[in-house]
Parts: sequence; structure tokens; C-alpha cells
Amino acid sequence: MSVNKVILVGNLGKDPELRYTPSGTAVATFSLATTERYKDRDGQRQEKTEWHNIVAWRQLAEICGKFLHKGKQVYIEGKIQTRSYDDRDGNKRYITEIVVDQMQMLGSKDDGQQGGGGYGGQQDSGNTPSQRSGQQSSGGSSNRDDFEEPAFNPDDEIPF
Repeated sequence: MSVNKVILVGNLGKDPELRYTPSGTAVATFSLATTERYKDRDGQRQEKTEWHNIVAWRQLAEICGKFLHKGKQVYIEGKIQTRSYDDRDGNKRYITEIVVDQMQMLGSKDDGQQGGGGYGGQQDSGNTPSQRSGQQSSGGSSNRDDFEEPAFNPDDEIPF
């Protein structure tokens, strides 16, 4: 078994760049900064910022291009992907990116954001677990009509 899952909460380093492939598929790229704050051995406060290359595809790319701006805080779920390309001089270059499955805008509406909108890929319609637990089923013939997700219990054993 293997897992490739990344969760980041950080601030955009630049506005997303929205482009379209020749076949018309939307792709948005932007940088995301995560900052770690700590005290060194002398008790001095230190800060280390890590920059991540983020890639979103299709409808999620269009949402990122429309609603995200430099400095905005976001929650990102995705996977790590490393790819290579040849630069203009013919040198082989490698880049590591986070390919986004889900994105949640954070911050308040005063920050100019829509505040708390969750967006994701086709698999999950972009809802975080806390959003899903508060949703009501829309009816239909499913046996899940009366299903309510149990509350999180940190003492539960994880079966893997």
C-alpha cells in the first residue's frame, strides 16, 4: 500500500496564472508559502518559509483563477508530483508540484474572499469532512437518506 497525500495551509505568493491547454482544459498555477515559527536554542524567535508550486486543473483551476489572489490564505489537499522538462538551453530541469484535489478559501469576508468556500475535484465535490457531516441528504432511493456521519473521536483506532 502507498499514500501520496499533501495538506497545506498557507498564503498565495502571487495571483494564480490561468491558462488553457490546446484541447481547452483549464490549468491554474501559483505559489503557496507555508511558514514555520520556532525558537532557537538561545530562545530567539525564528521563522522559516517554504514555497510550494501548486497546480489545479479543470473547474478547480477556473475557480482558483477567479477567487484567489496574492496574499490570500487557503487550505490545499492534493498529491506531490515531480516532472522534468527541457529549458530553453536544452538542459533537463525537474520541478516538484502539488496537484490540487481540493481547495478551501480561508480568512474572513473582510479580506475580500468569499470566506470558507470549499472546492474540489470530481471525486468529492470539494467538501471537507466537517462540511459533509453537516449536510442533509437530498432524498432519493438511496439508503443513505438518514445517514449522519459520526462525530470525530480521537481515541478511535485507525485500521491501517
